[in-house]
Amino acid sequence: MNSPISPLSPRLASTTAKFRNRIPVQLKRAISIYLACVCVLLIILNVDLIPSASGSRSVFRRNTTAQKHLHHGESKSFPKKIWQTWKVDPFSFEQRDFITARSWTAKNPSFRYEVLTDSNDMGYIEQHFGSEGLNRIDIVDLYRSVNATIIKADLLRYLVMYIEGGIYADIDVEALRPVHKFIPERYDESELDMVIGVEIDQPQFKDHKILGKKSESFCQWTFMAKPRHPVMLQLVENIKDWLTDISKQQGVRIGEVALDFDQVISGTGPSAFTVAILEEMNRRSNGASITWNDFHDLGESKVVGGILVLDIEAFAAGQGHSDSGNHNARGALVKHNYHASNWPSRHPRFNHPIYGEVERCNWDPDCVARWDEDVAIFDLLPPEEQQRRIEEKKTQDNNRPQLELKARLLYTCP
Repeated sequence: MNSPISPLSPRLASTTAKFRNRIPVQLKRAISIYLACVCVLLIILNVDLIPSASGSRSVFRRNTTAQKHLHHGESKSFPKKIWQTWKVDPFSFEQRDFITARSWTAKNPSFRYEVLTDSNDMGYIEQHFGSEGLNRIDIVDLYRSVNATIIKADLLRYLVMYIEGGIYADIDVEALRPVHKFIPERYDESELDMVIGVEIDQPQFKDHKILGKKSESFCQWTFMAKPRHPVMLQLVENIKDWLTDISKQQGVRIGEVALDFDQVISGTGPSAFTVAILEEMNRRSNGASITWNDFHDLGESKVVGGILVLDIEAFAAGQGHSDSGNHNARGALVKHNYHASNWPSRHPRFNHPIYGEVERCNWDPDCVARWDEDVAIFDLLPPEEQQRRIEEKKTQDNNRPQLELKARLLYTCP
């Protein structure tokens, strides 16, 4: 006897035939069309998973899913988080780093404090930008590919602040005032999306061949932002494109590019930060043109496009230029000690063989003018005379330590 559920069951066969004969032909066709549409839709939605031929720009293939950025006024307050990045975790800090780090927690006891290190940074990027996070595999690949320490440090601060928001401060930046002092009482925190300060305000040098790109810049060794601020991700996009172009020009992989001081400053550092900030301000300005002139000689803070800009004394006091004041002033919020700023040794400034670095003038107009004149005169000399002067300068430099030692001995003799 055939089982009622057997495929050979006459009862089941006749029932199935009756059911099949009851389905209208039009409905059968509609079902076929519906299934075909579903298949096409699934293919379109998963097109990113289909391998494609890689071109020069496909080294870091971007996921096309739109990122949800912060909309102005969407977040009421800044996260109470303080972020720093360094080689090692706080338990292994040197005394100088421990002192500056403790200044942040001591003045902001209700804030969360965290340090990302050379050991856990990659895990953080994979967690938040990998397939389980924002699915920006191109950003994960970019971060993994970069070998230059300073480029990685700049990328990391932007990526962390995009995800988390809060306060970012370089490891050698000391807190002089609590974070709530960063926003003057006359401002509504819910109307602000970022808090930044001026670092260099020397527009008279904007056309200088070496100092120009550094002459007008906001500070990025300390700043405050709310999560998902579009400036942070735009900076990363700009850096990715810039590094890709540099690697093509040099014919090497991104991890092997050679960069000088000015390339770092303009590609990932304060100059790049400033360009992205001004672009965002102009995007939100409803047609008004925002330039550095709006922040030159800034006497008091101002808000442009939801970004609060503090005067130079707030984050960059005591520099000896740009009328930056000193750290004893009431408006000074942090102190940059510069003890972690040794990266220029790996990315050197332009160093003239006779007259050295123009940055040693520290933006003094007379000194810069004299350096420019000396270099211009040197360039007009015949090659043989240039070489003779260079050798003479080397001899003087080699003899200088001995002369200084003799001078000290003479001075200390009874």
